[in-house]
Amino acid sequence: MEGQNIASAEGKEDRLPGLAAELVRLKVDVIVTSSRPATAAARQATRTIPIVFTVSGDSVADGSVASLARPGGNTTGLATLGPELVGKQLELLKAVAPNVSRVAVLQNPSNPAPPALRQAKSAALALGMQLQILDARTPSAIEAAFAAMRTQRADGVLLLRDALFRTQRAQIAALAAKGRLPVVYGLKEHAEAGGLMAYGANVPQMYRRAATYVDKILKGAKPADLPVEQPTRFELVINLKAAKALGLTIPPALLGQADQVIQ
Repeated sequence: MEGQNIASAEGKEDRLPGLAAELVRLKVDVIVTSSRPATAAARQATRTIPIVFTVSGDSVADGSVASLARPGGNTTGLATLGPELVGKQLELLKAVAPNVSRVAVLQNPSNPAPPALRQAKSAALALGMQLQILDARTPSAIEAAFAAMRTQRADGVLLLRDALFRTQRAQIAALAAKGRLPVVYGLKEHAEAGGLMAYGANVPQMYRRAATYVDKILKGAKPADLPVEQPTRFELVINLKAAKALGLTIPPALLGQADQVIQ
């Protein structure tokens, strides 16, 4: 019950350390996080209260857990992004827009994903693409990044998953449409907001799975002994209206693979 035995710590990224410290002062039994910066803030605030992350990249590389099988410490949860995922996203972008050769990769530098970038560079090489890495940590920086894409003649975009980008999904979809840029996203909310295509884990399902971790911890299990769960299935969402506006024809075979087609 909100306000009785569950409290949310929603806010801007710079508020995360303070919000995490507040949850520790409240002596909560479990902290659930929904982004890498939130997990980092929670881990900095406590090494004793159990932490369950619901959205993470390479949780071993960023130090959140010792290993996926044996997390160690007070942190465990669900990985929703494997570094190989961005390779598949670039393949899908090429399938939808075969002429794309210069791809801008937009990331939030506050939420870096070095393994994903390495995989993106490897996949781009195999697909004959050139990558341009652009940063944005504010809404105004997102607009500046899309302006830079025009200057650098990018003809496609890979948007790395980030809480800011999810919040600004309508802005990003509008900027992509204005620049006539096909963009591949990692969250279906972007496609639902007018973006071209999304491929990634089902995040709502990840949150439901996180509830089972909380349940186990409240019944006595230790985060150190609960393996990090990785998604076994990814969903593809295609927005045909966005494709038509960009003058793109989605291959029938790809449409047949889609979990959701937005008309």
